[in-house]
Amino acid sequence: MTYDRNTVAAPSGLRPLPWETDAGKPCFLSADDADGPLSRLADEVEADQLQDGADVLAGARAVLDDGKAGEYALRRALRTTTQVLGVVLRVADSRGIRLSQRDE
Repeated sequence: MTYDRNTVAAPSGLRPLPWETDAGKPCFLSADDADGPLSRLADEVEADQLQDGADVLAGARAVLDDGKAGEYALRRALRTTTQVLGVVLRVADSRGIRLSQRDE
């Protein structure tokens, strides 16, 4: 999953979902469905993604703290960390959009 926060903007009144289509396009949900089953599923997926981010961060720190870690381990840790960072940015942007919609 890739995420470029500069090219993905949620249309007004839509919540960005924490997944994308098979073609890599963003998915959105009407903000009017804030308490619906799809919205609850999205909340659960976001929580799982944030936990995955915490786990990856701990693993990356362990690799960085290992003075014997080789190039392969460092590259793998960096690749995984950048992937999860994209996911976490998607969650943060989605939550930021929802907060601004709630304030309006």
